[in-house]
Amino acid sequence: MSAPKSRARRDFLKSGATGAAALVIGFRFSDDAFAQEAQEKKLINPFDAWVHIEADGRVRLVLAKSEMGQGVTTTLPMILAEELAIDWKQVRVEQAPTNPNIYDHGTGGSASVRTSWLPLRQAGAAAREMLVQAAASHWAVNANTCRAEAGAVVHGPRVKRLPYSQLVAAASKLPVPDFSKVTLLNPKEFKIVGTDIPRADIPGKVDGSGVFGMDVRVPGMLYAVVARCPVFGGKVKRFDATKAKAVRGVRHVLEIPALPEAHTAGGVAVVGDTTYAAMQGRDALTIEWDEGAHATESSATLRTQFEELLARTDGTVVRNDGDARAALQGAGQKIEATYEVPFQNHSPMEPMNATVHIRKDGAEAWLPSQGPQWGQDAIAKIAGLPGDKVVVHTTLLGGGFGRRYHADFVAEAAQISKATGAPIKVVFTREDDTQHGFYRPASLHKLSGALDAKGQPQAWLHLMSSVSIDQYWTPPDKAKPASSEVGGAANLGYAIPNLRMEYAPAKSGVPVMWWRSVEHSTNGFVTECFLDELAAAGKVDPLELRLRLLAEPRKVRVPPDNESTLDTSRLRACVELAALKAGWGKPLPKGRGRGIACHFSFDTYVAEVAEVTVSKGVVKVDRVVAAVDCGRVINPNGARAQIEGGINFGLTAALKSAITIDKGRVEQSNFDNYEMLRIDEAPVIEVHFVPSEATPTGTGEPGLPPCAAAVMNAVFAATGKRVRRLPVRTEDLA
Repeated sequence: MSAPKSRARRDFLKSGATGAAALVIGFRFSDDAFAQEAQEKKLINPFDAWVHIEADGRVRLVLAKSEMGQGVTTTLPMILAEELAIDWKQVRVEQAPTNPNIYDHGTGGSASVRTSWLPLRQAGAAAREMLVQAAASHWAVNANTCRAEAGAVVHGPRVKRLPYSQLVAAASKLPVPDFSKVTLLNPKEFKIVGTDIPRADIPGKVDGSGVFGMDVRVPGMLYAVVARCPVFGGKVKRFDATKAKAVRGVRHVLEIPALPEAHTAGGVAVVGDTTYAAMQGRDALTIEWDEGAHATESSATLRTQFEELLARTDGTVVRNDGDARAALQGAGQKIEATYEVPFQNHSPMEPMNATVHIRKDGAEAWLPSQGPQWGQDAIAKIAGLPGDKVVVHTTLLGGGFGRRYHADFVAEAAQISKATGAPIKVVFTREDDTQHGFYRPASLHKLSGALDAKGQPQAWLHLMSSVSIDQYWTPPDKAKPASSEVGGAANLGYAIPNLRMEYAPAKSGVPVMWWRSVEHSTNGFVTECFLDELAAAGKVDPLELRLRLLAEPRKVRVPPDNESTLDTSRLRACVELAALKAGWGKPLPKGRGRGIACHFSFDTYVAEVAEVTVSKGVVKVDRVVAAVDCGRVINPNGARAQIEGGINFGLTAALKSAITIDKGRVEQSNFDNYEMLRIDEAPVIEVHFVPSEATPTGTGEPGLPPCAAAVMNAVFAATGKRVRRLPVRTEDLA
């Protein structure tokens, strides 16, 4: 993963030790293939993270991960500090400069901890061994008689002690150990990993010292908003800026073209001394739009397309065990259901924004971004500059959820800065953010199941159609439409002998993108609700049916790319723990119900039990109990918060929000008609972790997928009504 196996890598590591100034160790969060490629291309170095131990003993961890509330600047220092035998507060995280030739900047997919666990441990252990060797040489003793503790090396019964600050100079002259041979701590010795640590980024967010994209101010900066065609794919036909230019504080009004490579819509930019002036100027514009080819698209026409695609027999087969169609034809009991899920917006609390300054000799940008290298690339192309002439500062992010991977808002700021010569901050209003985003795909699912006389499922057929993320973002000759849509459904872990899934991509002008937990947010709802339908039809308790179908320990690969493996015994353990902690089977008052669901995503297992009250067609979620197997838990405090956040995020989509399309445009505009879960609507949430010594996995996304299913299964338990479309509507419960 990051072990310096070749002499060239060891030599580079040794050269990274910069004399007496500091002990510097470079390592990678990805694999040795990148390091080899880096050497072949003669890039600056094959590493994407660094540990600096300064002469005063302070430690800097330089890495390219964005902090967006997930706690990465707390959890990763904990791992390093454990192996380095220091207080985690001594580790200061420094944002790496944006350089994709060196750093892997992407932050998403619940991958930060999963990919950094071993490299950080190895880097910490390597530094520890070097410091111990330096102390042993100073005392002229065997290094095996020395140990590191509390930021120092100690030796002997009378405890000779040297702090790291006195050893850095000598240690920096030693060869860096081969990472594959360093001795890692026995987990039984852990003092930091596994303990509750408050997030390091919280104080700055409370006292205002933390800098988000919206906080950035640079000399001479102007503010811009963009009028974009309300219809996706439309463009400016003509506009009159006379009234806009008359608004006090408006400096410039200019048309910016669409950039297909950056997926920007183009439009008319209004630039002012303040955001308010720019917004007032935009309101005063007179624009005639060419609405383009998608002006007749609606949620209704898209649903019709879904139905037509699912009625055909030429969908891509992504899983085919046994013969589901034959088993269904001969079934004594057959169950059919159609599930529907709408587009969803990301709606982070900090709307999209970017500050960019393009000069003749270079460019500088301040970006709240999950993928700052995308923004850097967009700026470089617009400015006609090499990438190394574009300096990008990554700020804190006020929520990302996948939306901030994209660089459309960055490209707009770059276009306007290039045209005006000034540093420009582009700001999306909430209406811009809602109506000009990139959405979780809408989808339609037709499921059929067959039961034997004992209520045991014998066949499962899942036909799915959606707007494909991969098809939207990838050139047609390289697109794999199913690759971003079938996860969590194609790898269903239940022991059903005849199981088939087919997928058919639909065409739409609505831009789509990753949304928290991506396709798992959809498929977790659909599959777990339909399993409950099979349980009810077979007169089997929903918990009992899941335990039956997960009884045999099996490993299930994840189609279509087979990148992960589902272990049914781990999923079953989560189901058992959630049911136990929730008091499954205990009676509830009339009008209340309890539902269960489980799911595997991002290499993490989650089961959830929801308790709901249904009154006059309104669903109130009273309690959610989650059981999670994410391997070894680094920071239980942070991991719990991530699961809680995922559940509340999922509840918004289950109970409140939907993006609908009419005449090619989004009908919703702000939180009055694209509602968020309110504080008084949030349930009591309990999170329990399955004890594990397995490699840590992520928690930012996996808490969401089972949520909607657990809630709607609870609604059925309370009312006898099935909810097969989201969000739940009063008429569905009539």
